[in-house]
Amino acid sequence: MKPSMLAKLDQLANRLVELDELLMSEGATNNMDAYRKMNREHAEIGPLVAVYKSYQEALADIEAAQEMLADPDMKDFAQEEIDSAKARTAELDLELQKMLLPKDANDERNIFLEIRAGTGGDESALFAGDLLRMYTRFAERNRWQVEMVSESASDLGGYREVIVRLVGNGVYSKLKFESGGHRVQRVPATETQGRIHTSACTVAVMPEADEVEDVNINPSELRIDTYRASGAGGQHINKTDSAVRITHLPTGIVVECQDDRSQHKNKAQAMKVLATRIKDVQLREAQAKEAATRKSLIGSGDRSERIRTYNYPQGRMTDHRINLTLYKLDFIMDGDLAEMTNALIAEHQAELLAALGDN
Repeated sequence: MKPSMLAKLDQLANRLVELDELLMSEGATNNMDAYRKMNREHAEIGPLVAVYKSYQEALADIEAAQEMLADPDMKDFAQEEIDSAKARTAELDLELQKMLLPKDANDERNIFLEIRAGTGGDESALFAGDLLRMYTRFAERNRWQVEMVSESASDLGGYREVIVRLVGNGVYSKLKFESGGHRVQRVPATETQGRIHTSACTVAVMPEADEVEDVNINPSELRIDTYRASGAGGQHINKTDSAVRITHLPTGIVVECQDDRSQHKNKAQAMKVLATRIKDVQLREAQAKEAATRKSLIGSGDRSERIRTYNYPQGRMTDHRINLTLYKLDFIMDGDLAEMTNALIAEHQAELLAALGDN
C-alpha cells in the first residue's frame, strides 16, 4: 500500500478515537446538530478503521512468524503463518483501497428513471413495459418506493415513454450504469411467421436534485402549458386542465406531468423532473469528459450507446461494456439484477483503482 494511503488511514484512525471521546464527553448532546454530524462521521469512518486494524494485525502476524523461522522446530509452522497472513494482507489491502476510493456524491440520491421506446414500433413499446416491470421488481427486492410520474401508453400495451421516481437507500449507486440503449431480440406476439425481430429502448437514470432551487432555472426561460389529461383516471381526469407541460427554452427540454388530478401538484412534479434533467445534462457532460480522459468502459453517460442485449430465444442477457453474458433472462426480467449491477460496480471500482495506480 502506498505511504500516502497509510498516512490517510492513520489520520482516520486518530480521528475515530477523537470522535469516541467527543461523543462520550459531558455536554455532547447540547448541540444536537453537531452531535448528529459527529455520529454520521463516526459511522462512515468506523468500518474503514476496523478493516485497517485487521490489516495491521495481519502485518504484525507476518513479523511475529518471521522471528520464528530461525527455530528449526517452528519453521514449517511459521512459514504457513506467513503465507496465510500475506494472503489476508493482500485481500485487506484491496478492500481498503476500494473503501478509500472517492465517493460519488449522487450515490445515495433517489432517481428519476425514464424509459423511451425506440426503433421497433409497437414491439419497442411492449419492451419498454417489460423494462419498467423489471426495474419495478428490482425496486421491490430492495424495498424501494416506486412513484409513477408520467406515462404515455401505446395502443397495444407498453409505453412510448414512461417516467418513474424510485425512492430508497442507495438507489442511484445501484442503477447508475443502466443509462443507454437496451436492445431486445424475440418473436413478437403479433408475428405470424415466427420471425425474430429486433427493437430497442432508451433508458435514462437521473439522480434527483435536492431542491428545484439547487438548479439555476430562470422563470422567464420557461414556457408552461396546461391541458386536459388523457388516459385512465375516471370521469374527473378530463374535466379540468390539470396536466402540465413545461418547456425549458435554452435547452429544449420538455417535461409533461398528468399523473395527479391537481394542476399545482403536476406542475411541482414537472419542475422537479426538469431540474433533475438539467442536472443530468451537466452530470453526463462531466462523465463524458472523465471517460475520455481514462477511456472508461462504463459511466460515460452516452445514451446513444447500445449497452445491453436481451435475447429471448437463447434466454440470455449480454452487457456489451463488460462482456458479461448471463443465461437467466427470465430471472433478470423478473427483477433479479443483483449479479449484473454488482459486476458493473466492480468493473467501475477496478477502473478507479487502475487510475489511482497510474497517478
